[in-house]
Amino acid sequence: MIRFHEWIGNSWAVLFSHPKDFTPVCTTELGYMAKIKPEFDRRGVKIIGLSVDPMERHAGWMKDIEETQGVRPNFPMIADIDFAVSKRYNMLPALVSGDPATRSAADNQTVRNVFVIGPDKKIKLILVYPMTTGRNFDEVLRVIDSLQLTAKHKVATPVNWKSGDDVFIAGSVSDEEAKKQYPQGWSAPKPYIRIVPQPHG
Repeated sequence: MIRFHEWIGNSWAVLFSHPKDFTPVCTTELGYMAKIKPEFDRRGVKIIGLSVDPMERHAGWMKDIEETQGVRPNFPMIADIDFAVSKRYNMLPALVSGDPATRSAADNQTVRNVFVIGPDKKIKLILVYPMTTGRNFDEVLRVIDSLQLTAKHKVATPVNWKSGDDVFIAGSVSDEEAKKQYPQGWSAPKPYIRIVPQPHG
């Protein structure tokens, strides 16, 4: 049993959901997440998966993932057999009920989400993917880098930003405040575009 907020603790978390066990796209996704889990660990981010299938089906699926992807999932998987989590996160309608075994992946196709949750237990990002398109977890890592940076410093990250690239001084920071924070100044092609090196620490 996991109490979600207690499990997150002071960490960040990624909850990513799956419409059904033994589906090809999700099989590759769980394998890739297991391979790159050290990258999430390095950022202080916990990973948890979800499927509406029961735990015994999860166990069989884990074997298939290890066999086909070369790595066994190394993070918890929620067996959301009563659809409680899927409903609370608005992935399935409130009226859904019954035996999850009688539902197809198509019935559960909205259960293809990625939620990034902060240490304050608030959702910082929601990505919703169709069943036919595999998720890009390298992009999730990139977004987490931005979320963690901007939570600590009053900056914003531009399009396609990667850790180490220049950033913007946040619009909420006045020029007077910015001068104290960045005494070396900033580059400003327009008054509202104030570019500085990525802060560290």
